[in-house]
Amino acid sequence: MGIEELSNYIVIDNGIRFGKPCIKGTRITVGDILLWLSEGISISEILDDYPLLKEEHIKAALSFAARREEIVRVIAAA
Repeated sequence: MGIEELSNYIVIDNGIRFGKPCIKGTRITVGDILLWLSEGISISEILDDYPLLKEEHIKAALSFAARREEIVRVIAAA
């Protein structure tokens, strides 16, 4: 998933969760998703617990985390 495509799923807004990257339309952060996955919670369990989330959101969170340094450089250059 490219950086431009990530903006379809992830937003950074200082008024939402203190500017942490969140899934668009929710208050669920990329960090929340990463933490749940690291604790062994499966994608299907996350989707069951948070019906607003779709599998694409989980993939976008993982892609965002994997590309974080690149994304920060793009934002800083803007």
